[in-house]
Order: sequence, then C-alpha cells, then structure tokens
Amino acid sequence: MNARLLLASGVLAIAVIVGVFALSSSKPVAPVARIAAANPARTPAPAAQTSTQPSAQPSTPPKDEPFVIKRILPIEGAIKYGDWHWDEAEVPAGPIVVTVDLDARVLSVFRGGYEIGTTAVLLGTEDTPTPLGVFPITEKDKDHVSNIYTGAPMPYMQRLTNDGITLHGSKVELGYASHGCVGMPVDFAAKLFATTKVGDKVYITRGKQVGLGDDLAGA
Repeated sequence: MNARLLLASGVLAIAVIVGVFALSSSKPVAPVARIAAANPARTPAPAAQTSTQPSAQPSTPPKDEPFVIKRILPIEGAIKYGDWHWDEAEVPAGPIVVTVDLDARVLSVFRGGYEIGTTAVLLGTEDTPTPLGVFPITEKDKDHVSNIYTGAPMPYMQRLTNDGITLHGSKVELGYASHGCVGMPVDFAAKLFATTKVGDKVYITRGKQVGLGDDLAGA
C-alpha cells in the first residue's frame, strides 16, 4: 500500500514537471512578431560614393532656339515712308530679332517672337545693294558720322558689316535711296538702338514677309 502511494506520488510529480515544461514552451510569439514588424530593424544606408572623374559633358553644344512669330502688330494698309509703329506693352522679356524685307521695304522688330515695332525703310540701289543674309550687330554708335560717305550723319548707327552696311536713322520721308544701309525714321532708330545689343541678329530677306507661326531662323 505504501509502495502504491509512493508510485502514485512519483507519477504525479512527473506529471507536474512535464506540465510546467509544456506551459513554458507554449508561450505565444505572435505579439513579438508584430512588434518586430512595427519597428523593423533599420539597415544602414550605403555610404555615398564619390568620384574624382569629371561629370559627363554634352558632346555637342545646344543649338539656338528658333524664333517663332507669336504676334504681328495689327496695322491696316501699307506703311508709308516716315510712318512707324511701336507697341511693347505686356510683351515679356526675350531675345531681340530684327527682320528686313527688301521687297516690302519694311523693317520689323521682335522680342521673344512678339512684334513690337515696324517701319518703312530706305535701302540700297542696284549699284550699291543692301545685302541678303543674317548679320549680327557688331557695333553701336549713337552719334556716328560716316567716314566713307563724306561725313554724312548716321544717328543711332548699328553696324552689320565691315564694309559699311549699317542700320541708322535717316530722313526717310524724302524717299532717297541709301548706299546699301537700312535707313529708318530717327525717332524709330532711337527706340531700336535702345532695345538691341551687340550680337542681336538682323535677318535681311527678299519677299519673306513673316506671319504667325513662322520661324525667323528659316527666313
């Protein structure tokens, strides 16, 4: 009888011990997993790499942007000698381009594609023609006097060629031809002089009257 009691006590003790181990090994782990998910371990960001090599450069320089006509001044009828128009109200800043049509005998000024000024001009004759082409302004002289044509005054002169072709103020209402220069009313020449800078381009064409959407670079 005592032996049975001892045996039963031993079995009970073993069961209790097994139960304790079972309880300790069955603790839930899901909350730990959620905490880890909510606060993931941060992986250090890789150190920034530096290079002693120079950054790559474009193989070719960018081309000039085309000067597309966005506005033409609303002028009715032909422009008579001595007449001129200027309106730059609300015109944004932009590059200046001047066009001269030898057939129409008209000069136009564009800022960023918007026409801001236009006038009738005097041009050269068959013996001393006004040249065709694209000419950057290379020199400006407000009170220039010609050293080629017997000291003739050429106010607000802007040089186009080395052989004497310029833009300048003139008494255009008299209708005289020039020696190849582009003559315009003095007041208009003053406004043009104040608007342009050395390097601005002048496109001289024959019969190319520009319109909305035209590309001046193709004039």
